[in-house]
Amino acid sequence: MPHFEFTSWIDAPLEKVWAFHEREDVLRLLAPPGTEVVSRKGGLETGARVEFRAPVLGPLKVRWLALHVDHERLRFFVDEQIRGPFQRWRHEHRFAEENGGTRLTDAIEYSLPLAPVSHWLAGWAVKLQLRTMFANRHRTTKEYCERPG
Repeated sequence: MPHFEFTSWIDAPLEKVWAFHEREDVLRLLAPPGTEVVSRKGGLETGARVEFRAPVLGPLKVRWLALHVDHERLRFFVDEQIRGPFQRWRHEHRFAEENGGTRLTDAIEYSLPLAPVSHWLAGWAVKLQLRTMFANRHRTTKEYCERPG
């Protein structure tokens, strides 16, 4: 199964980075352009659910339902796709204190529909899209968390 990981260091305390992810508007801040939050129930805790309408190709959007399946406050939370564009999607968000700041890591295991043929044909495009999306998410997180106050 393909794996993707993106990590960055944020010059802010762990509690501040975690609190940013608990914000009511965090999905609007971190979701790719054109993504709509249909519903959100809960925060980062196990059992929380989020439903999106996310762009896949141009104006075409797909419904995506994610369920938080595990979490440990100030360490990690994990969501899995219940319904959406992937055959399988497991996303672990990890937080760790490091050098007076926070190491933020997103680790994803996924599988495309019609695998392994789809991985061979489109795997490069998915990895490129993930790299772009998470670079933007981490940049936004860094900007908000490193602000004074």
